[in-house]
Amino acid sequence: MKQIGSKEDVLPDVLADNLYAVFCGSAASSHSAQTGHYYSGPGNRFWEILETAKVTPRRLDPREYRVLSSYGIGLTDMAKALSGSNAEISSTADDPASLTEKLIRFKPKSLAFVGKRAAKVWSRYHLGTPEIKYGPQSAKFGEVAIYVLPSTSGLAKRFWDPLPWMEFGKFVSVLKKI
Repeated sequence: MKQIGSKEDVLPDVLADNLYAVFCGSAASSHSAQTGHYYSGPGNRFWEILETAKVTPRRLDPREYRVLSSYGIGLTDMAKALSGSNAEISSTADDPASLTEKLIRFKPKSLAFVGKRAAKVWSRYHLGTPEIKYGPQSAKFGEVAIYVLPSTSGLAKRFWDPLPWMEFGKFVSVLKKI
Protein backbone atom coordinates (compact mmCIF):
# COMPACT_ATOMS: atom_id res chain seq x y z
CA MET A 1 0.00 0.00 0.00
CA LYS A 2 1.35 3.40 -0.98
CA GLN A 3 1.96 5.78 1.89
CA ILE A 4 0.19 9.10 1.76
CA GLY A 5 2.68 11.78 0.75
CA SER A 6 5.34 9.46 -0.66
CA LYS A 7 8.77 10.92 -1.51
CA GLU A 8 8.14 9.63 -5.04
CA ASP A 9 5.31 12.12 -5.60
CA VAL A 10 5.87 14.63 -8.40
CA LEU A 11 4.15 17.30 -6.27
CA PRO A 12 3.39 17.01 -2.56
CA ASP A 13 -0.22 16.85 -1.46
CA VAL A 14 -1.69 19.87 0.29
CA LEU A 15 -3.99 18.16 2.78
CA ALA A 16 -5.18 18.80 6.32
CA ASP A 17 -8.11 17.73 8.47
CA ASN A 18 -11.62 18.99 7.71
CA LEU A 19 -10.92 21.05 4.59
CA TYR A 20 -13.85 22.61 2.73
CA ALA A 21 -12.61 21.18 -0.55
CA VAL A 22 -9.89 18.97 -1.97
CA PHE A 23 -9.14 19.46 -5.66
CA CYS A 24 -7.95 16.34 -7.48
CA GLY A 25 -6.46 16.46 -10.96
CA SER A 26 -5.25 13.59 -13.13
CA ALA A 27 -1.52 14.29 -12.71
CA ALA A 28 0.85 17.21 -12.56
CA SER A 29 1.51 18.71 -15.97
CA SER A 30 5.07 18.57 -17.28
CA HIS A 31 5.36 22.32 -16.63
CA SER A 32 4.09 21.94 -13.05
CA ALA A 33 6.58 19.12 -12.48
CA GLN A 34 9.41 21.32 -13.78
CA THR A 35 8.45 24.34 -11.67
CA GLY A 36 7.35 22.33 -8.62
CA HIS A 37 4.03 24.24 -8.46
CA TYR A 38 0.49 22.98 -9.07
CA TYR A 39 -1.39 24.33 -12.11
CA SER A 40 1.51 26.49 -13.29
CA GLY A 41 1.34 25.68 -17.00
CA PRO A 42 0.89 28.43 -19.55
CA GLY A 43 -2.78 29.10 -20.12
CA ASN A 44 -3.93 27.18 -17.04
CA ARG A 45 -6.98 28.90 -15.50
CA PHE A 46 -6.93 27.24 -12.07
CA TRP A 47 -5.69 30.14 -9.97
CA GLU A 48 -7.80 32.68 -11.85
CA ILE A 49 -11.03 30.68 -11.50
CA LEU A 50 -10.45 30.07 -7.78
CA GLU A 51 -10.53 33.83 -7.26
CA THR A 52 -13.37 34.46 -9.74
CA ALA A 53 -15.53 31.76 -8.10
CA LYS A 54 -14.63 33.23 -4.68
CA VAL A 55 -13.07 29.98 -3.46
CA THR A 56 -10.07 32.11 -2.51
CA PRO A 57 -10.25 35.81 -1.59
CA ARG A 58 -7.53 36.78 -4.05
CA ARG A 59 -5.72 35.38 -7.03
CA LEU A 60 -2.86 33.24 -5.82
CA ASP A 61 0.30 32.60 -7.76
CA PRO A 62 1.11 28.92 -8.42
CA ARG A 63 4.18 29.35 -6.17
CA GLU A 64 1.76 29.97 -3.28
CA TYR A 65 -0.01 26.60 -3.59
CA ARG A 66 0.99 25.59 -0.05
CA VAL A 67 -1.11 28.41 1.49
CA LEU A 68 -4.32 26.90 0.11
CA SER A 69 -4.84 24.89 3.29
CA SER A 70 -5.12 28.18 5.21
CA TYR A 71 -8.19 28.85 3.05
CA GLY A 72 -9.60 25.38 3.76
CA ILE A 73 -8.54 24.02 0.37
CA GLY A 74 -6.43 20.96 -0.46
CA LEU A 75 -4.69 19.60 -3.57
CA THR A 76 -3.81 16.14 -4.80
CA ASP A 77 -3.69 14.14 -8.06
CA MET A 78 -4.89 10.73 -9.16
CA ALA A 79 -1.43 9.82 -10.50
CA LYS A 80 1.13 11.19 -8.04
CA ALA A 81 4.31 9.59 -9.39
CA LEU A 82 4.11 10.74 -13.04
CA SER A 83 3.62 14.02 -14.85
CA GLY A 84 2.26 14.92 -18.26
CA SER A 85 -0.98 15.47 -20.11
CA ASN A 86 -3.95 13.13 -19.77
CA ALA A 87 -2.93 11.44 -23.03
CA GLU A 88 0.56 10.77 -21.63
CA ILE A 89 -0.51 9.25 -18.30
CA SER A 90 -0.95 5.49 -18.28
CA SER A 91 -3.90 4.12 -16.34
CA THR A 92 -1.42 1.98 -14.39
CA ALA A 93 -0.14 5.21 -12.78
CA ASP A 94 -3.58 5.99 -11.31
CA ASP A 95 -4.05 5.33 -7.61
CA PRO A 96 -7.74 5.65 -6.73
CA ALA A 97 -7.23 3.62 -3.55
CA SER A 98 -4.81 6.27 -2.25
CA LEU A 99 -7.34 9.02 -2.94
CA THR A 100 -9.97 7.05 -1.00
CA GLU A 101 -7.51 6.67 1.91
CA LYS A 102 -6.93 10.42 1.88
CA LEU A 103 -10.68 11.11 2.03
CA ILE A 104 -11.04 8.75 4.98
CA ARG A 105 -8.02 10.18 6.79
CA PHE A 106 -8.61 13.92 6.25
CA LYS A 107 -12.44 14.01 6.04
CA PRO A 108 -12.86 16.98 3.69
CA LYS A 109 -16.35 18.34 3.17
CA SER A 110 -16.05 18.01 -0.61
CA LEU A 111 -13.91 16.49 -3.34
CA ALA A 112 -13.72 18.44 -6.60
CA PHE A 113 -12.21 16.72 -9.60
CA VAL A 114 -10.45 19.09 -11.99
CA GLY A 115 -11.46 17.43 -15.25
CA LYS A 116 -13.38 14.26 -16.00
CA ARG A 117 -10.48 11.82 -16.34
CA ALA A 118 -9.62 11.57 -12.64
CA ALA A 119 -13.32 11.55 -11.78
CA LYS A 120 -13.95 8.59 -14.07
CA VAL A 121 -11.00 6.64 -12.64
CA TRP A 122 -12.12 7.15 -9.05
CA SER A 123 -15.80 6.62 -9.83
CA ARG A 124 -15.10 3.29 -11.54
CA TYR A 125 -12.95 2.19 -8.61
CA HIS A 126 -15.14 3.35 -5.78
CA LEU A 127 -18.67 3.80 -7.02
CA GLY A 128 -18.68 1.38 -9.94
CA THR A 129 -20.17 4.00 -12.25
CA PRO A 130 -18.24 5.77 -15.00
CA GLU A 131 -21.19 8.09 -15.75
CA ILE A 132 -19.81 11.54 -15.06
CA LYS A 133 -21.26 14.99 -15.66
CA TYR A 134 -19.94 18.40 -14.73
CA GLY A 135 -21.23 19.80 -11.46
CA PRO A 136 -22.35 18.08 -8.27
CA GLN A 137 -22.63 14.31 -8.44
CA SER A 138 -25.62 12.45 -7.03
CA ALA A 139 -23.38 9.95 -5.24
CA LYS A 140 -21.39 11.02 -2.19
CA PHE A 141 -18.53 9.33 -0.38
CA GLY A 142 -19.90 9.14 3.16
CA GLU A 143 -20.38 12.81 4.01
CA VAL A 144 -18.04 14.03 1.26
CA ALA A 145 -19.83 15.84 -1.57
CA ILE A 146 -18.39 15.05 -5.00
CA TYR A 147 -18.07 17.62 -7.79
CA VAL A 148 -16.64 17.36 -11.29
CA LEU A 149 -15.32 20.59 -12.75
CA PRO A 150 -14.01 21.35 -16.24
CA SER A 151 -10.26 21.05 -16.59
CA THR A 152 -8.41 24.33 -16.23
CA SER A 153 -5.59 23.19 -18.52
CA GLY A 154 -4.90 25.27 -21.60
CA LEU A 155 -4.96 21.96 -23.52
CA ALA A 156 -8.63 21.50 -22.54
CA LYS A 157 -9.85 24.96 -23.56
CA ARG A 158 -12.49 23.55 -25.92
CA PHE A 159 -14.23 22.03 -22.85
CA TRP A 160 -13.88 25.15 -20.69
CA ASP A 161 -17.02 26.32 -18.95
CA PRO A 162 -16.68 28.50 -15.84
CA LEU A 163 -20.31 27.90 -14.72
CA PRO A 164 -19.65 24.64 -12.77
CA TRP A 165 -16.74 26.42 -11.07
CA MET A 166 -18.97 29.33 -10.09
CA GLU A 167 -21.58 26.92 -8.69
CA PHE A 168 -18.86 25.14 -6.74
CA GLY A 169 -17.68 28.47 -5.35
CA LYS A 170 -21.21 29.12 -4.04
CA PHE A 171 -21.26 25.65 -2.48
CA VAL A 172 -17.94 26.31 -0.72
CA SER A 173 -19.15 29.69 0.56
CA VAL A 174 -22.14 27.95 2.16
CA LEU A 175 -19.81 25.39 3.77
CA LYS A 176 -17.69 28.17 5.23
CA LYS A 177 -20.78 29.60 6.97
CA ILE A 178 -21.78 26.31 8.58
